[in-house]
Amino acid sequence: MAKALTLDPAVMRRLRELPKTERADCLLALCDLAGVFGQPHSHSGLAIRKLGNKLFECRAGLALRFILQDRPTDLFVSFLGNHDEVRALLKSGKYR
Repeated sequence: MAKALTLDPAVMRRLRELPKTERADCLLALCDLAGVFGQPHSHSGLAIRKLGNKLFECRAGLALRFILQDRPTDLFVSFLGNHDEVRALLKSGKYR
């Protein structure tokens, strides 16, 4: 059974700021993510990678990535950014 997706308000703001084509790619990725998370052979196109304990990265389009947390009741999408922004966030230690 697919887990519900919960998006951080900052992710929602970032999505609204994107051009329509990028926003569409991101929203399609979120739809796919909800259905295939936890099925390793089904999500190769999303490039879901485990970053730590219950912390994952998922491709949101060509240049963007989602950071998400696998919580007991849902998947919490906590960040949307490019590769450099994700690296800086992880280096900051916020998610350790």
